[in-house]
Amino acid sequence: MTDLSQLDLNLLRVFDAVARERHVTRAAARLGLSQPAVSNALGRLRAALGDELFLRRPGGVEPTALALSLAPPIAEMLDRLRETLVAQAPWVPAEAQRVFTLALSEYAETVLAPPLLARLAQEAPGVLLAFRHADRTNWEALLAGGEAQLALGVLPEPPALYTRVRLLPEAFCTLMRPGHPLAEGALTLERFVGVPHLLHSPNGSRDGALDVALAELGQVRRLGAVVAHLSAVPAILAGTDMVITLSARLAQQMATAHGLVLRCPPVAVKHTRLSLVFHRRFEADAGHAWLRRLILALAREMPAAVPDA
Repeated sequence: MTDLSQLDLNLLRVFDAVARERHVTRAAARLGLSQPAVSNALGRLRAALGDELFLRRPGGVEPTALALSLAPPIAEMLDRLRETLVAQAPWVPAEAQRVFTLALSEYAETVLAPPLLARLAQEAPGVLLAFRHADRTNWEALLAGGEAQLALGVLPEPPALYTRVRLLPEAFCTLMRPGHPLAEGALTLERFVGVPHLLHSPNGSRDGALDVALAELGQVRRLGAVVAHLSAVPAILAGTDMVITLSARLAQQMATAHGLVLRCPPVAVKHTRLSLVFHRRFEADAGHAWLRRLILALAREMPAAVPDA
């Protein structure tokens, strides 16, 4: 049985660096150590664990089965330790050097990421934001697994371990190409459901907020296509008779950028709100709290999304 007293923190840092880099020299550079020092630490680890851990191969090293099984828990432990130590340090935005991973829906990333990154460049240039896609199906797993420090999207009520803050109430608008049959004249419900509709759904669902509103009126729209990415929407609208109904801020951006026609849908769609959700272990984290306040401030500064009649 392995004697855990032989596994000091520095050895685990070396293991983590080599496991991530798959290369001893790059791991040494990552740690600010010499290659012999890293090789010596690996030798001590091999002796303590009774396993080769990393086998030489052209271009680097390859982890053994034991190393592969140890890498995730060691990486998680070190990441949590770093987070804890960083959280206790004084937070000076202009001097901070930190990476935050945020789980964002495509809508949240499109609307909030540009002003957020612009503000960071001014106030905290050493802070790096890494965005991951999140939706109703995966946001909780990303936060629970430590793969993201907060989530932003139209999200359900979270479990008690999480704090939820609502922001950015939204209306809805319908987009279409110039010259579309619905671009002129009264946009009646009959005309609206008579054309093919494009649905943006990253997780592949074929139901949206518009379908709920139509169902209450005994109506069903005809789907022309379901797309996973917003980047495909303008070209699809330009080349077809499809229309799409989106959150108003996003629709307004897209109409301006791509010369699309923006109209109010002839059905009242229930307004939605983005939610900011984070694990309560970050409540006392000064840097995390600063980032949350910044996001909330930016949301308050955004103009209201009320479509023209």
